[in-house]
Amino acid sequence: MPGRFDMPLVALEHRAVNTSMSLMLHFVRREVRNRYLGSISGGLWALMQPLAQLAIYGFVWAYVFRMRAPGGDASTMAIVPFLALGVWPWNAFSEAITRSTTAIQDNAALIGKVAMPRWILVFSTAASSFLLHGVGFCAVLVLLKLLGMQVSLIWLPVALFVFVQLFVLALGFAFLFSAVQVFLRDLSQVLAQVMPLWMFLSPVLYSREYLPLAYRNWLDLNPFTYYPEVFRRMLLGLGEVNAGAIAVSFGVAIVVLLIGFAAFRRLDSRFEDFL
Repeated sequence: MPGRFDMPLVALEHRAVNTSMSLMLHFVRREVRNRYLGSISGGLWALMQPLAQLAIYGFVWAYVFRMRAPGGDASTMAIVPFLALGVWPWNAFSEAITRSTTAIQDNAALIGKVAMPRWILVFSTAASSFLLHGVGFCAVLVLLKLLGMQVSLIWLPVALFVFVQLFVLALGFAFLFSAVQVFLRDLSQVLAQVMPLWMFLSPVLYSREYLPLAYRNWLDLNPFTYYPEVFRRMLLGLGEVNAGAIAVSFGVAIVVLLIGFAAFRRLDSRFEDFL
């Protein structure tokens, strides 16, 4: 039974948690609102932009390169869901990292005026990207199913859990890069060049089956590789994902998050000196 002096401390801790949750929700809503403020299409752009990107990739891969989806389906349009399950997770992952990298720098005026946990600024930026792309991810899968594509929506709830795991991985990088960006302002410019390279080193637009046998295992060193492969396995029945890969990917996501957040907390106290 708690003592008479324990209750105020418990109440304060509960209030602090509620305040942090309220701040997170507020900043996530602010990020979503500000991204499309003044836009004619509003939030529909979150769906339209990846759809346009998917249409371009689909046309180039299917009609220019004559590429067919793995698994023996020779139809031209079979490549579209294959690409969608690489493009959408990548867009969420890359956008969350690139936008979050400057989250502290972009909110320098707010940090100087308001005492608040700075990590919320990074979290809300990354979360808004995954929220918007997550809605688009579900919408495009339903659309592809309605168009007669071989998409297994029964696994969609599990796929969304994997999408959350991808968010954990992206958040770890976001915490690390946003902290470093305060001191090294060139990092965001470097990431703008590195992220497209990272995409082409990941099985976003291709399957590992298309690589020479000697190079296929190198993909396992890429922490993003697991995600398009597991989405394609669950929703399209393509490829193989073993239990070891599931455990390793989850462990990597947690370790990256812990390292990123630890680095962020370590550098947090010096942010105002460089902003």
